[in-house]
Amino acid sequence: MSLLNTLKEKKYKWNFVNIGGSARVRINSGEDIAHLDELDPKMWTVLSCPTTGLEIDDKSLKYMDCDGDGKLRVNDVISVSQWITSILKDKDLILKGADSIDINQINTDDANGKKLYSSAKQILENLGKEGTVISLADTADITAIFAKTRFNGDGIITEASSDDAELKATIAAALSTIGGVADRSGAQGIGADQIEAFYKNLNDYVAWNDAVVEAPYGDKTDALIAAYNALDAKVKDFFMRSKLAAFSPNSMASLDIQTSRIDAISAENLSTKNDEIAAYPLTHITGKSEIDVNAAINPAWDKNFSVVKSVAIDSSKSVITEEDWNAIGEKFAAYQAWKNAKAGAAVEGLGLDAVKNFIAQDKKAALLDLVAQDAALKEESDNIEMVDKFLHIFRDFYQLLKNFVTFNDFYDKDKNLKAIFQCGTLIVDQRACKFCMKVADTGKHSAAAGASGMYLVYCDCTTKSKPGKLQIVAAVTVGDIGALAVGKNGIFYDNNGLEWDAVITKIIDNPINISQSFWSPYRRMSTAIENLINKSAAEKDAKMMANATANINAAPTKTAEEAKAAAAAPPFDIAKFAGIFAAIGMAVGMIGTALASIFKGLFALTWWQLIMLFVGIVLVISGPAMVMAWMKLRRRNIAPLLNANGWAVNANSKISIPFGETLTEIAKYPKMKLDDPFAKKGLKTWQKWSLTVLLIIAVVAGLWLGNILNYVSPKLNSPLQRYNKAEVETIVTDTLTVTNDTIVAVEETIVTE
Repeated sequence: MSLLNTLKEKKYKWNFVNIGGSARVRINSGEDIAHLDELDPKMWTVLSCPTTGLEIDDKSLKYMDCDGDGKLRVNDVISVSQWITSILKDKDLILKGADSIDINQINTDDANGKKLYSSAKQILENLGKEGTVISLADTADITAIFAKTRFNGDGIITEASSDDAELKATIAAALSTIGGVADRSGAQGIGADQIEAFYKNLNDYVAWNDAVVEAPYGDKTDALIAAYNALDAKVKDFFMRSKLAAFSPNSMASLDIQTSRIDAISAENLSTKNDEIAAYPLTHITGKSEIDVNAAINPAWDKNFSVVKSVAIDSSKSVITEEDWNAIGEKFAAYQAWKNAKAGAAVEGLGLDAVKNFIAQDKKAALLDLVAQDAALKEESDNIEMVDKFLHIFRDFYQLLKNFVTFNDFYDKDKNLKAIFQCGTLIVDQRACKFCMKVADTGKHSAAAGASGMYLVYCDCTTKSKPGKLQIVAAVTVGDIGALAVGKNGIFYDNNGLEWDAVITKIIDNPINISQSFWSPYRRMSTAIENLINKSAAEKDAKMMANATANINAAPTKTAEEAKAAAAAPPFDIAKFAGIFAAIGMAVGMIGTALASIFKGLFALTWWQLIMLFVGIVLVISGPAMVMAWMKLRRRNIAPLLNANGWAVNANSKISIPFGETLTEIAKYPKMKLDDPFAKKGLKTWQKWSLTVLLIIAVVAGLWLGNILNYVSPKLNSPLQRYNKAEVETIVTDTLTVTNDTIVAVEETIVTE
């Protein structure tokens, strides 16, 4: 029956609560856990998560991963919930997260519970513990549980499995010859396969010894065989060279030892040239198909030839033919075949008498019976591992549920709990970032993490206590950017208190808060200007250095023509520079006029209009950034961070501004007045204010005396005479005067100031 069909048939009453901006089911009782199979998967916060990188015991996660695929899925969690609730009398005990339990709380009416109870009781008996309480510490060492038991259900017996001396000796002999396997007790033991192999080797070795073939050369036969076999191919090569030399006498020099080859290595350490020397013929090629036993033999083969000569060649013979050589091999062929057919060699070290004695005792049936007795307890002993599984799940399952079905631990109001994906605290730039996660691949994770809307710093962490490198990502949710930058060092404390050296390797820039976004445009503008200046300075410096280097390398010498041209250079043209100065003056005048216009417009405003103008300019620059920051801060979500780590997050998990302030702590100092002993001695505060006022008065006075303020208002005209000269106006009038009947024109000039 499918999960959806089950949901349609069953109706369990759930309680819901708002956690992280989403409605989530509240798990407050063992009954809630027992009915998880009735909870609609669409209401689960998480649909799957990896079994690695979490702050839960890896062994617990392995036990919960029912199909062993490295992922915890909804079906895995449901299976575990049904299993553990069925074997407990009081289901609410799961909520405590304890690492021990009174075995009387195990439900023996359930088949699994009955097995669990029996196994837990056996563990306590094996450990010699009184009482009925069993803990994870009791099951931590399986070896200790079986250390004092004769049988443990694995089908492996040790010397401790029997009190019979002959059986003990037989087990020891089998271990020393055949080898053993590890028993649950930790000791080496043997099973049915090893017993069968041991007795087969015993019988085979005796049968082989009974078919012994006499050694043709006595106790020297084995040495002869070894030397003969080593020489056989080389001797056959000699006889073939001899036959070829007899067939083609002209080729004898080529077939013999070539002096040129020896000359090539003569200057070297010949003790290291054994392989090269061994390739030379066994002895000199004479064209005769016989080996002179008294002639010089190739040094690489002389030792083996001496063994064959002393053991198998009659001292009266001065030469041996190919037939003689083959006859030696045929003489020990039967003996060698018997040696090669050796069976039961594994037990040869015991000695033939001991082997025959073990066969005569015939403890095989008794040993197999011990194995059968041990194997009969397999189910009961296997259930001992079930106890360890139960205790791990009993302790950690509720914690998993609070981070799988809900995100209760992450959104814990009192922050006494941490989510299973929070791995520690990063201390950097006078702040403690509590929301830190392990990441397997910074590049892959950061590609998707930007959608979280959070300001993230990625760090590589190292410690002397552990090998390798730990990669983490930390969220900064309080304060300003400050000195956060790639390459900055900090300290990371994991949940176990272990200290790691951390260095920032990557930053994802998102708004931290509204106030930080207010200054972000100015910060970006400053950064852009700084980069532009640095780029320009770098380009100019590079150009200057390139030109200087070129001039130094060229080192030109003035020719006569160049000197003449320099002498004939045109004289200083004052008219040209006068034009330049005029242009500069015009530009300064235009700038001054523009500034005067700006000042005139500003002074035309009332004080409240000036304030509004300033506020308006600030809002135009910072307003859009603040609005965008507010929108991003409202959408901050941890789901992209978890999804990038392989989680399947099924519900929004927002980080509001108030909640975000709990994830990062910034250094807060008490109110205090501290004097820096190394601070530069300066003016007192009242002196600084007085100097500032005087400076402002001086500036205003300068503008007034320079008649700049006249452009603002005629009333602010400079008192200086040069700016207050009389304006002369000439009025010319014509009048007619009649004198003695003569009309005279008189011109009058009137000057007005």
